[in-house]
Amino acid sequence: MVDQARARRLAKRISAIVATAIEHEVKDPRLNFVTITDAKVSGDLREATVYYTVLGETLDTEPDYAGAAAGLEKAKGVLRSKVGAGTGVKFTPTLAFVLDKVPDVARDMEELLAKARAADEAVAKVAANATHAGDSDPYKVERDTDE
Repeated sequence: MVDQARARRLAKRISAIVATAIEHEVKDPRLNFVTITDAKVSGDLREATVYYTVLGETLDTEPDYAGAAAGLEKAKGVLRSKVGAGTGVKFTPTLAFVLDKVPDVARDMEELLAKARAADEAVAKVAANATHAGDSDPYKVERDTDE
C-alpha cells in the first residue's frame, strides 16, 4: 500500500539533501547557478524526480541549460549516495533531473498580463473622450399631439 505522506516527506528530504550537496560538496562550475525547486517520489519510493531551474549569471545572459543538465548527470552518482546516507531508507531511489519550466511560464504570463493592462489603459483613454454615436436621448418618448 502506498503511503503518500511518507512519499511527500521523503521527496522534501531528497530536495533538501540534493540542494545542500550541490551548493557545498559538488565542485562543478556548471552547477553554480542551479536551484532545486521541487522533488517527487514514486509511490514505491524507488524513483525520485528532482526539478531544477538555472539562473543566468547576470540579467543579460541566458542560462546555460545544457551545461547544467550535463553537470547534474555527471554528479548523479554522488548525489544519489548523499541521498542514501541522508535518508536512511532501505532502497535509495534513483534520481532523474528535470528542468522546471514554471519560472519561464510565469514570466511569460506576466508579460502577457502587462500587454493586456496596456491595451486596457489605451481603451480607457479613448473611452474617456468618447461621445455617443446617436442622439443624446436614444429612447423615444411618446408625446401627446394635443399639446
